[in-house]
Amino acid sequence: MAVQAANPLKRCVWPGIDDPEYTRYHDEEWGVPITDGERLFEKLVLESFQSGLSWLTILRKRNNFRKAFMNFDPVKIAAFTPTDVERLMNDAGIVRNRAKIDATINNAKAYLKITQHDDFAWLVWSHVDHRPSINRPKRMEDLPAQTEQSKALSKTLKSRGFSFVGPTTMYALMQSCGLVNDHLVSCHRHVACAKLQTSLVVGTQSAPST
Repeated sequence: MAVQAANPLKRCVWPGIDDPEYTRYHDEEWGVPITDGERLFEKLVLESFQSGLSWLTILRKRNNFRKAFMNFDPVKIAAFTPTDVERLMNDAGIVRNRAKIDATINNAKAYLKITQHDDFAWLVWSHVDHRPSINRPKRMEDLPAQTEQSKALSKTLKSRGFSFVGPTTMYALMQSCGLVNDHLVSCHRHVACAKLQTSLVVGTQSAPST
């Protein structure tokens, strides 16, 4: 502990220094490439709920979300009934927003429709040509709220029936899931994530059908 205190790790500014869970998320998850379709779907659900709120709010409720949404199993979520919606609206452990709950059920159905013939991860990663973009931001102010790639991803998902997937929400998803590396160059995780990203090429199958 004494060595760590004398040589503190340099991090992005946004996790702050007062919340261990936020720091853990930054150090272990944010920017690590996710190439599994169902894990991407989980992050998409959480990012959709985060819209208009702080990510820390969602992070603190993530275990409750997992329980409420059947471990983010798209098959189970797609089968939710009005009774399930009311159950969720009465669950204080999650964000009780009916529009977002309805969107999650709708998005599970859209996900399953895609995966009848195509790979969801391939579809998402195709918007960065299957290779992560490694950026070199020096300040928080250098980070965009959305990009042309996130706009395209948003447009694609909306055309496939998804909702609550605006370009800003999709850029947050891309940052979180390692499609881009937006750790500040001064952050100890920039190089670590870059190493994971430079060795990654996602998708060797044919393009999804349209």
